Amino acid sequence: MQIHPLSSISSKSKIGHDVSVGPFCVIEKGVEIGDGTVLEARVSIKEGTIVGENNHFCEGAVIGGLPQHVAVPEECGALIIGSENMFRENVTIHRALKESNATIIGDNNLLMVNSHVAHDCRLGDNIVMANNVMIAGHVTIGNKANISGAVGVHQFCRIGEYAMVGGQSHIAQDVPPFVTVDGLTSNIVGLNMIGLRRGGFAAEDVKQLKEAYHIIFRSELAWRDILKTLEERYTKGAVVELTRFLTTTSRGILREGRRHPNALSQLKLHRATESGDDEVTTIRLNVG
Repeated sequence: MQIHPLSSISSKSKIGHDVSVGPFCVIEKGVEIGDGTVLEARVSIKEGTIVGENNHFCEGAVIGGLPQHVAVPEECGALIIGSENMFRENVTIHRALKESNATIIGDNNLLMVNSHVAHDCRLGDNIVMANNVMIAGHVTIGNKANISGAVGVHQFCRIGEYAMVGGQSHIAQDVPPFVTVDGLTSNIVGLNMIGLRRGGFAAEDVKQLKEAYHIIFRSELAWRDILKTLEERYTKGAVVELTRFLTTTSRGILREGRRHPNALSQLKLHRATESGDDEVTTIRLNVG
């Protein structure tokens, strides 16, 4: 164990083997830190936090702070962190609001600079959250989801496994598993084909996900008929998880935003003439 003399560690905390603590860190009472964990300079691990093995906390991280809520109770819940996670500079994660609950972070996640996870969130495994991502309270994020920079997620929303959320998206409804969200429009724009390929999904799974995607977003069926069709047609494979997610949504899902295949856009070219007037030439581009 390597503890810098300029750090403050409560005698009522529990520190595992081979833990490294840099300067100006604070570990409060009741904290448990697993073997092999590294705290760089100025890391604060607050009361009510349990940390697994081989986690890495970079400079300025504040882990286990009180919930940002107008009615914080005298006794809050816990923060439980798994193993092999990387928390980059200035990451903040809050404990659960109620004493009987916990904010939960799984294993092998990467939370980049300035990302924030609020109270009562549940993050799975192998998630990547880029810089300045803002996750509000009670949000659930599935395994191997990828959240790009500056994304804001509304409270109680869910992001499914293998979803890819584009930068600066505003997530106010659920993001189903396996889809891609465009950062400019915050709409779903197709399946996350790169994620599916990297995840080793079988060709049949990908084929069925494409079929299910068409049923959900382009069949014009009523919602109850969409769910019934998926449940009856697909009884195994990745679509089963997609169907389960859809049947348990309470906020609804993001809509698909796609350009009509024959849509035209205009490119306007401005050129000054000899008389000083501005001549405008419009070029129509087929971008379907």
